[in-house]
Amino acid sequence: MEQLLELLGEVRPDVDFAGNTALIDNGVLDSLNIMEIVAEICDAFDIEISPADIVPANFNSADAMWQMIQRIRKQ
Repeated sequence: MEQLLELLGEVRPDVDFAGNTALIDNGVLDSLNIMEIVAEICDAFDIEISPADIVPANFNSADAMWQMIQRIRKQ
């Protein structure tokens, strides 16, 4: 999780990813941010995020992203 928080902080250093649970709902992240985050997560964690996984629920918080990463790793 720490690696994910560091990665997110590099993409958007102005956002408190550890405490924010409504990144999409509150408009903190836009579609370009999401695409950059997807690319960074894929590279950092050596996984492939399918288009079906790119939904607001998976990117609304760092915890949701971490859960998605763990689920994809198990597949």
